[in-house]
Amino acid sequence: MNVLLDTHTLIWWLDDDPDLNAMARSVIADPQNRVCASVASLWEVGIKHALGKIPVHPSVLSAGAEQGGIEMLNVIPDHTLRVADLPLFEDHRDPFDRMLVAQAFVSGLVIVTADNKIRQHQTEYAVETVWAGM
Repeated sequence: MNVLLDTHTLIWWLDDDPDLNAMARSVIADPQNRVCASVASLWEVGIKHALGKIPVHPSVLSAGAEQGGIEMLNVIPDHTLRVADLPLFEDHRDPFDRMLVAQAFVSGLVIVTADNKIRQHQTEYAVETVWAGM
């Protein structure tokens, strides 16, 4: 399985947070799976860190991903073009989530997420998810 960790899932995995469920842990730990995280997640954490909303610095996530064999997925033009074609829901306008959804769609990845909005709209977004929350 080829997967993309959303921002929370990446943080939970690297922090060994108990909020990350057993299914998500097994998917991420399976050496047969390609596990990716997005540079958009680093960008999101960088902004939230600068605002004082998240204590972790994005460099910690980047280093942890590299040490853990998680592939960092760059944003490419096809990803940004896909964002423009995603349905826009009144209850889900987060630009970082939308980029992750677009990356998953274009790159053929399953999103490992604990975000109810991504999960709720996965059919409309045309992406699969693995639920990561409790």
